[in-house]
Amino acid sequence: MVVTFNTGSGAGGMGPAAVDGGFGAAEAMVGDVHYGHGLAFVPVVEDTRAFFAALQPDVVFFQEIFHSPDCALVPPEGRPGFVCETWMPGDPTVTQVVVGPDYQVACHDGKPDKCVAVHRRFGRFAGCALDFCDNALVGAPVTGCGSGTRIGRGVIERVNGTRLTVVNVHGSSGLEFADMECRARQYQRLFEDHGLMDGPAANGERNVVAGDFNTDPGRFFADDPSAAKIVEHVGRNKRFEFVTEVGERATPTYAGLANIDHVISDAFTGSCWAAGITPGHPAVTSAVHFDHRPLVCTLVPR
Repeated sequence: MVVTFNTGSGAGGMGPAAVDGGFGAAEAMVGDVHYGHGLAFVPVVEDTRAFFAALQPDVVFFQEIFHSPDCALVPPEGRPGFVCETWMPGDPTVTQVVVGPDYQVACHDGKPDKCVAVHRRFGRFAGCALDFCDNALVGAPVTGCGSGTRIGRGVIERVNGTRLTVVNVHGSSGLEFADMECRARQYQRLFEDHGLMDGPAANGERNVVAGDFNTDPGRFFADDPSAAKIVEHVGRNKRFEFVTEVGERATPTYAGLANIDHVISDAFTGSCWAAGITPGHPAVTSAVHFDHRPLVCTLVPR
């Protein structure tokens, strides 16, 4: 079971007042200024922790999750109600808190708000013996498209003796042509050349690629070169196929508008549901916080 979840608070500011445990306009402003819209508001962190405690997935792909050591940069007025209110150096990161101690966590090189967590019953990240592996998901920045890597690769050594390559994706956001070009170059790294002299990011014998692609490959491929780059490599009868629902008739899982979060694989297929959208699967939290919905996929060999 894999989950991909952009935990950012893009929809913040529309919820009930904070006195009722909600994420209102004031909290959204603090989250914007001091937390980069990342998951850091304590009531929502607790709801997310409860969601994963009940689900216990094997691998989780995160984007836009606050990196707790950055609390050192948050002034006192930005801390009440957020994780930095009680944070101390050496405390678990938000990612570790929401998945719990049974998971090992690895994050992108230069982008600690993007991480993958693996349950210890399933495996461990190759090359890291720690509980938290900073800068362990490797990749090269795309020149002119921001710092750090948005396409982070790690290898999980599974308990069953096999190896699984996981690639966490968080494409650059934006609708301008320059934004689309950045994403297209990032997805070229994903499928063609990662810039590390070892082929594409998804270069393993078995690959699972997941994350926030910031484009809808089923709806925007004719107008967005980054969506076109995805469907060039992913689709029926191609090496990679979508596990998640894609296409003009797919039920939107992002802001009620589009499907930009996906799970892709060359070795697995399966079925997925979206918390708060698929019948029988309630939302992670009652607060108006997340504009993305977590996608939960059960994978089987193709």
